[in-house]
Amino acid sequence: MSTYRPLPSPSPEARERLLQLLERTAQSGASDLHLTVGEPPRLRSQGLLELLSGESALTPDELAALASATCDEAQRRAFASLGSLDLALSSAAGHRFRINLFRERGHLALSIRRLDDQIRSLADLHLPPQIGDLADLQDGLVLFVGATGSGKTTTLATLIDRINAQRAVHILTLEDPIEYLHPSRRALVRQRQLHTDFDAFAQALRAALREDPDVILVGELRDQATMRAALTAGETGHLVFATLHASSATSASERFVGAFGDQERSSVRNQLSYVLRAVVSQRLLRRSGGGRVPVAELLKVTSAVANLIRSGRPALVQSALESGAQLGMLTLEASLARLVQEGLISTEQALQAARAPDQVRERLRRKRSGTSSVAGSWQ
Repeated sequence: MSTYRPLPSPSPEARERLLQLLERTAQSGASDLHLTVGEPPRLRSQGLLELLSGESALTPDELAALASATCDEAQRRAFASLGSLDLALSSAAGHRFRINLFRERGHLALSIRRLDDQIRSLADLHLPPQIGDLADLQDGLVLFVGATGSGKTTTLATLIDRINAQRAVHILTLEDPIEYLHPSRRALVRQRQLHTDFDAFAQALRAALREDPDVILVGELRDQATMRAALTAGETGHLVFATLHASSATSASERFVGAFGDQERSSVRNQLSYVLRAVVSQRLLRRSGGGRVPVAELLKVTSAVANLIRSGRPALVQSALESGAQLGMLTLEASLARLVQEGLISTEQALQAARAPDQVRERLRRKRSGTSSVAGSWQ
């Protein structure tokens, strides 16, 4: 294992300076803060990067001090061995931030994302109400897929908050890092963080089965061991939410199965077909008038879809999704058309984001002519 130069001991002055930068980020309404050696701090506002006014270029020592101020001792040790680290902290005013600490060209660098100050509802996020139904599931595996920064964690926080408010259950989260804090309400919520409370997702997930959870959130399915543990948890009566890097809802099952060797894929595909309950795919688009808005597709694993997963026919899963509106499924194109109708994105954006632009055009044409049989719905 590689060993990187350790971070210096944190100082109160560096901590105060870091908190000032975080507060300026929050006050400006920016989504991200980037700290790089030889550059002044930069903010991302309305999707574009700009220099933070009144700031000079950061020296290597200044950035090392700021980086150290983000970490506790266990996290500094993890960074020294891994060379990168995800963590989260709050500003003095209570604003929450996710931080990625890494190295580039031999120097430290930080990318900092400002999180929502409070957990928002699906309606506030402009997400379809069908996604909320996932909070009512009793067992099985639910996958959230999409690129890093596509809003998966925010949507999952909304679902966990709904369960927390409505069900007297034990919710256990395994996160890297803990981004949204969930005080226990009707549910008992326990949140564990990588490098602080556990050393590996697979190990923590196997241990979770001995901790009497009803609902388990796994921050990311990164390796075979974690995926196996997630399948086992879903099979044994737990409801498991997890994120996975995949390009679409219909490709998620093959992405999952593809993480295993040839000899295992048949058994994993069979197991997944019985455990998987739904897949949500999500991405963020620039919102008309500023900010960003999520667009989602939802695949529900019916018996027909489960059979397609089991038999390894992913191409037909897309057809099942497109014909599953009456079962609560939602295509990307339907979501894009709805966001255009609500004035949240432009038609041009929708067509660029769609896999099948003609379907978006047809939905919008039917809406304008008043012939849509599902007007006012998310179908």
